[in-house]
Amino acid sequence: MQKLLIFLLCGASVLVSGCSSQGPIAKSIELLPFLYVQDIQQGNVVSQEMVNRLRPGMSKNQVTFVMGTPMLIDVFHLERWDYYHSIKPGKKKREEMIVSLFFEDERLVRVTGDLRPGVPDSALDLKEADIITVPDNKQHENILDKAMEIIGWD
Repeated sequence: MQKLLIFLLCGASVLVSGCSSQGPIAKSIELLPFLYVQDIQQGNVVSQEMVNRLRPGMSKNQVTFVMGTPMLIDVFHLERWDYYHSIKPGKKKREEMIVSLFFEDERLVRVTGDLRPGVPDSALDLKEADIITVPDNKQHENILDKAMEIIGWD
């Protein structure tokens, strides 16, 4: 009885692990029209607009503010940051993008990879829509604040 149970468990584990393989059966199942395949996104989201904001001479903190934390900082090459972005939208082919930033003396010197900085244009300047105004807190006083004001505990 124990041998039969062991054989059944081994057979079930082989069958279950076979479902996750990338063999011909798994690929033919993906081609079914009614089957939903989830988008798979990995790495940093890197856009042309983000790369256009990079300027030579920017500090590492400024680059981190624009691009985000890099996907890879090699311990042997601390002056090189790599941003990797991969997306596989559903049943379509995987798209990959790599951008490498090189620093000297903590300053950006060059950008290589699939996206390159474009010609600076006036669209990157601060617009009126980009300015954020914060309303005064006194406009929205709650009941407790009004009671404290009446008592004189400001």
